[in-house]
Amino acid sequence: MSLYDIHQNFAWFMIVSNALAGLWCLGANWWPALRTRALWWFVIVAELTIFVQVLLGVALVAGQGYEPPKFHMLYGFTAIFAVGVLYSYRGQMKKYEYLLYGFGGLFIMGLGIRAMLVGARAIGG
Repeated sequence: MSLYDIHQNFAWFMIVSNALAGLWCLGANWWPALRTRALWWFVIVAELTIFVQVLLGVALVAGQGYEPPKFHMLYGFTAIFAVGVLYSYRGQMKKYEYLLYGFGGLFIMGLGIRAMLVGARAIGG
């Protein structure tokens, strides 16, 4: 399996994990039983997948000379930026932190889907 294949397949893990984290957080906003420590561990893991995915992409570009599709890298780096924004507003939005991380997780999922769509169009898939 090539690095390109790993990057492509791991994108699904990043998208699905952030979607599930976002949905779990939204559910926790209305159902206190979902507000567990495991929720925050899951959010952390889901957000770390973004960094792994971007590092795989950087390795493709820097190490293997891969030419990324137009705007593809923008979505990856925007996802990293989004994680920083979510974390930085956590204290100010304490009352709404489940909504913040819920919609944030879904936003990150959308960035991942968009990055995949741009990539698929560029290679004709």
